[in-house]
Amino acid sequence: MAIARARYYDPLVNDPQQPAVLFVCLGNICRSPLAQAAFEHAAEKARFPAFADSAGTGDWHIGCPPDLRAQAVARRHGIDIAGYRARQIEAADYYRFSHIFPLDHANLKDILERMPADGTARVRLLLDMVDGRAGQPVADPYFGEEAGFDITWRDVTDAAQALIRQLARREDGAGK
Repeated sequence: MAIARARYYDPLVNDPQQPAVLFVCLGNICRSPLAQAAFEHAAEKARFPAFADSAGTGDWHIGCPPDLRAQAVARRHGIDIAGYRARQIEAADYYRFSHIFPLDHANLKDILERMPADGTARVRLLLDMVDGRAGQPVADPYFGEEAGFDITWRDVTDAAQALIRQLARREDGAGK
């Protein structure tokens, strides 16, 4: 299996040369777990070694599984995210992850404000990875209908595939 599935990245256990990617939304029960799942799936298909996790900037869902609608859309694509549990981004994440991808501008602002001055993670909006989508947020489906989760899935899947392509180019030396 190409993707590491440990709950937390540990440089003593995980290969520090492999990308470690954190996806962040507000509560870590809709968009970011779907982004994590899409990335893990794309990395596995591409046989690209990487580590992925997700977190929220808010703390009210800590320990909760993803929203049932998020679980349903992932399941329709053959991915089980029922075992994921929400957590809040923490200071160590800015060092333990090579990349942090917030899913909207409010979370980007919050992440950058919390980032330690010597944090090493690269922080960019997730859809910045997709040609023609730079600066766009992944829409939050939480307060909408179930169809919104399908739109979110398409967005995070497009971003995951683009991200794998970009990271693979860097690994090959083309993007340095």
